[in-house]
Amino acid sequence: MSDPNINKYKQVNKQMWNEYVAIHSRSTFYGLKEFKEGVNKLNPLELGEVGDVKGKSLLHLQCHFGMDTLSWARLGANVTGMDFSEEGIALACSLAEELKIPSRFICCDLYDLPNHLNETFDIVFTSYGVLTWLPDIARWAQIAASCVKPGGFFYIAEMHPFAAVFDYQAMELRYRYPYFDKEALSFEVEGSYADHNAEVTVKNDFEWNHTLGEIITSLINAGLQIEFLHEFPFTVFEQLPFLEHDGKGIWNFPGEGKPPIPLMFSLRAIKPAIK
Repeated sequence: MSDPNINKYKQVNKQMWNEYVAIHSRSTFYGLKEFKEGVNKLNPLELGEVGDVKGKSLLHLQCHFGMDTLSWARLGANVTGMDFSEEGIALACSLAEELKIPSRFICCDLYDLPNHLNETFDIVFTSYGVLTWLPDIARWAQIAASCVKPGGFFYIAEMHPFAAVFDYQAMELRYRYPYFDKEALSFEVEGSYADHNAEVTVKNDFEWNHTLGEIITSLINAGLQIEFLHEFPFTVFEQLPFLEHDGKGIWNFPGEGKPPIPLMFSLRAIKPAIK
């Protein structure tokens, strides 16, 4: 993290995510109304791969405004969510109080989490569009692993980093961004992935790419043992403009042919129990 502008980039990103909370909470993409009526907002993928959480402690890293965190709580987990957005955490706390769902939320930068939390969890969970906002993937892995109890596990479902090399505005697969680029990338902000027409004051965000090898190696170096790594030809949002929505929250490549690239991956890694 030698770039002297990183703190400025992170502040811009936080301003954008603070704006996104109001946009996302009223969007059909997030379906807050349905959530309040009892709908679980977790996807079948993470529900199946994380498994039974009843009675387990669960830390949700980068939880946005807490719907997934609270969905885990509805399934019986003892949950803690963290995010750097003040607006996100405020809404998460408000939802928990309104719906009477036991939970705890922490507002801080992920890299500052050890100064706010000194305990370990059966499950450390994070999902979908989280790694691109982190400049230091090795430090992320160290913090995530430090929060896992011996015998517990870390789980992530995330956009595949290889899919990020393609132009997100083109109507075909067109290479645009180097896979191994380590510099901060700036993108024009036009609305949100949940509402393309939303008005925002932040006009550019800053993101970082991390290769799949870097992600896996960082978790191994942090003391975790990889249990599985899965790659998927579908995604949970309109990652590329020509993907087709199945009407159930999944976007696929069009046509009947074989999908050309992975769009998402999931990974579970355990912390060895103390003998």
